[in-house]
Amino acid sequence: MNTTQLIYLVFGIVLVVALLIDLGLMSRKNHKISLGTALIQTVFWVLLSMAFCGFIWYERGKTDAISYLSAYLLEWSLSVDNIFVFILIFNFFKVEEIHYSRVLLLGILMAIIFRIIFITVGSELVARFDWIMYIFGGFLVYTGFKILVAKEEHEFDPGKSWAFRFMKKFMRTSTAPHDGKFFMRINGKTFATTLAMVVGMLGLIDIVFAVDSIPAVFSIIPDPRQRLLIYSSNIFAVLGLRSLFFLLHGAAARFSYLQHGVAIILIFIGLKMLVEHWLHIPIWASLMVIIVCITGSILYSIFKMEEENESPGEIT
Repeated sequence: MNTTQLIYLVFGIVLVVALLIDLGLMSRKNHKISLGTALIQTVFWVLLSMAFCGFIWYERGKTDAISYLSAYLLEWSLSVDNIFVFILIFNFFKVEEIHYSRVLLLGILMAIIFRIIFITVGSELVARFDWIMYIFGGFLVYTGFKILVAKEEHEFDPGKSWAFRFMKKFMRTSTAPHDGKFFMRINGKTFATTLAMVVGMLGLIDIVFAVDSIPAVFSIIPDPRQRLLIYSSNIFAVLGLRSLFFLLHGAAARFSYLQHGVAIILIFIGLKMLVEHWLHIPIWASLMVIIVCITGSILYSIFKMEEENESPGEIT
């Protein structure tokens, strides 16, 4: 067994064991997740991801470990942006908090399947056509500027999204009380409940995010033969998203500038892909940009929130 096969085997075992632990801790039916449980789970996924990074360092060296870490942080930062959309979807369908965990688990597992498909197809395209990296780069720059200049009134509306229209067109759906069920029989016919629609929405909407994140990760790991690093960093980032949702749910408004940080990262990554032929930007530099943008946008969001809270009490 060579090194790559060993890492794939370890990754598969770690993933299965971690999911079993996750299922036992956070996915009980009709169970509301506390902030403490979400914090423990978030720390668990982060430590597991870092432990896997250490394993890659031991087996394949520092360069691959830094590539993995950079890709993981990039995917994590882009995935955090999903949380704001998830909250809107849950609110639109009026999902009770006791159902959040199970719905998120199924939605994220769907997202992982879609991402594996995207990574596989993307790797083949990059291996066959070098010039596609320029298309990826231009698309990321465009997307980054679009997010940067977007106004609040253009907020995502689940009821007008393509995913919602798709499901309404091709599925029999019902808004009747579901008692935590995903499907129910009405007059001899099977209908998808609102919970099933939310699962579908989470999986389908992630396709939109994957269109940004998958090309972005190729700027960190452009060699299609390093597909293992792309798979593992992406999947670890997405699996940690569920516990992070429970940490940030209710406090999403405090991070209103996080999207600006994500936008700057996308613009930087896109420009990096466009100039890579003439100017090589080392992986550690990309890692620093990602860390600074995310940390800076979070801290600035908190600062502006505190500033706004203090202003009404000022005496003029």
